[in-house]
Amino acid sequence: MATPFATPRARALGFGLRESRMARNLGVRELARLIGVLPQELSNWEYGKRIPKEEQVALLMGVLVVEPGERARLLELARTAREPSWLEKVVPGVAPSAGTYAEYEREAHAMFDWEPAVIPGLLQTPDYTRAFLAAGGLPADRIATVIQARLARRQVLTRPHPLDYHVLVGEGALRGEVGGAQVMVEQLRHLRQASVRSNVRVQVLPTRSGAHAGLYSNFAVLDFPALPPIVFVELFQASAYLYDDDQVAGYRKAAKDMAALAMSERESAEFIGEVIADLGGNP
Repeated sequence: MATPFATPRARALGFGLRESRMARNLGVRELARLIGVLPQELSNWEYGKRIPKEEQVALLMGVLVVEPGERARLLELARTAREPSWLEKVVPGVAPSAGTYAEYEREAHAMFDWEPAVIPGLLQTPDYTRAFLAAGGLPADRIATVIQARLARRQVLTRPHPLDYHVLVGEGALRGEVGGAQVMVEQLRHLRQASVRSNVRVQVLPTRSGAHAGLYSNFAVLDFPALPPIVFVELFQASAYLYDDDQVAGYRKAAKDMAALAMSERESAEFIGEVIADLGGNP
C-alpha cells in the first residue's frame, strides 16, 4: 500500500522542522550538509511531501538543539505521519501550540470557511477577539498574544498572491452581541469592508435556511498549489484535520450546497448594513 502523500501530520512535522531550522538561522543547503542529505530531500520533508525516519528527525533535533517539549512533539508526528486524518488536542488561536492551522492558511491558495456562530478569525477586529476570549476565561496576557497572532495571520489576505477566501457566515454570528453593540458595529463594518476585496467573498446564511450539513459544526476546506486539500473541523478543545478523498469530497459538496442556500454577496453586504442599523450604528 502506497504511503499517503502530504498527510496533515506530515505537513505539521514539516512545518515544525522548518520553524526549528529558521530559528537557528540555517539555510536548507547548510542544514542538509550537516545531516548528510540532499537539500531537495530536506525541502520535501519541510513541505510534508516526504516523511523522514524517526532517527533522521532525532538527528535534526540534535543539530538544531530543539527544546525537549518540541522534540517530543515532532518525534511523535514522525511516528504517526502516515496516518491519513488527525485529531489534534489544541484549538487554533487559543492554545499555545496552535500554529499548525496558521501554517496551513499560509500555504493554502484557496479556502472555504463556514462559521455559524462567530465571525471568522481572519476577519475579527481586536476588540471582538478580546471580548470573545475573555468570555471564555482566557487570561489577559494570553488574549493579547492571540490578538497579535491573528493580526499577523491577516497577511494571507493582503500578500502579493493573496488567499482566495470564501466565507460563509451564519446569521447568528452577525446578531450575537459579542462585547456589546458598539464592538459588534465596528466588527460588522470591518467584515463588510473586507468583503470589498477581490479575493474575499462573504455570504450570509440565514437562520431560516432549513436543514443542511453545516448544522453539525463549523469547517474549512483548504486547497494548496501542489498538495492534496485538507478539511479542518474545530471541536471543543480539539481540532480534526481530514485528508481522505471521500471526506474532502463530502465537505466540498456541503460547501457548495450551503453557498447556494446563502444570500448573494451583494445581498449579504446589504444585510450586514441592516444589522448594523439594528444595533444603532450608521450603516
